[in-house]
Amino acid sequence: MAFDKIARRAKIKKRIRKNFTGTDSLPRLTVYRSNKQIYAQIINDVKGETIVSASSKGMKECENLPKSEQAKIVGQKLAEKAIATKIEAVKFDRNGYLYHGRVKALADGAREGGLKF
Repeated sequence: MAFDKIARRAKIKKRIRKNFTGTDSLPRLTVYRSNKQIYAQIINDVKGETIVSASSKGMKECENLPKSEQAKIVGQKLAEKAIATKIEAVKFDRNGYLYHGRVKALADGAREGGLKF
């Protein structure tokens, strides 16, 4: 039986998402990681809307940097935007990825920017 990374991530994602959703008072910060870019959104699941988003795609500060440093910058930018919209605390949804490397760097950057989770 072949190891299927996509199925494994989907299983973990389902297990994580059944336990919490984003609300008005405590929205959900979700991460998507591709091979080249990293994306993050703060979502209110009750209303079904994305409140704030940030990504490394097209960001001038992220050019010619290692991916983990790009993720940290994205986390800081997301935190700045969130605090500007009066969001101070979120639930962190790693979206099935291991809390390691770029995902951890993004979380650390968001914490440094002032978000609490």
